[in-house]
Amino acid sequence: MSVLRPLNQLPVLNTATILLVSTEDALLQQLADSMLREDCPSQLMIHLARSLPLPSNVTRPRIDLVVFVVNLHNKYSLQNVQESLCHVDANFFLGKVCFLATGASQESQCSIHHNTVLKLAHAYRSPLFFCDLTTKDFQFSVAQRLVRMLQVCAGHIPGVSSLNLLSLMKTSEIPSLEDL
Repeated sequence: MSVLRPLNQLPVLNTATILLVSTEDALLQQLADSMLREDCPSQLMIHLARSLPLPSNVTRPRIDLVVFVVNLHNKYSLQNVQESLCHVDANFFLGKVCFLATGASQESQCSIHHNTVLKLAHAYRSPLFFCDLTTKDFQFSVAQRLVRMLQVCAGHIPGVSSLNLLSLMKTSEIPSLEDL
């Protein structure tokens, strides 16, 4: 068991690898299936994990993007993500990590407040997407966005790096930490 590092392995030609971390196995599998249906010039490799650290005795390709999925209806989901973050190297947070908060459309049933997840993403300077993965339209939209982000993070989009993407995704509408 070790810390997940972004550049500990050489990239594989025309291959992009994403790691989806969540306690919600069924939702992750549906999202992964939607991503694989996307038209992508690169070969997509999708790894699913319930939590980090990953076992160190397994050989795996270089991870280009890590997505932490928080189910807003499950407090254990947030706790799992917070514990898993300790096992990610700080260099991953330079544009190769994002947070996905699912269940956002049913705010009355949420056991985790939106501001809690906003603060988490803000603390790690990583993008946060609110969605509802149980809805096919949201699932399709999120899959498209993640595949595009993955291509950028893997270096398959000329002239754009993960740091460029991170700065482009920041908007002036995001409240400052003091406002939260």
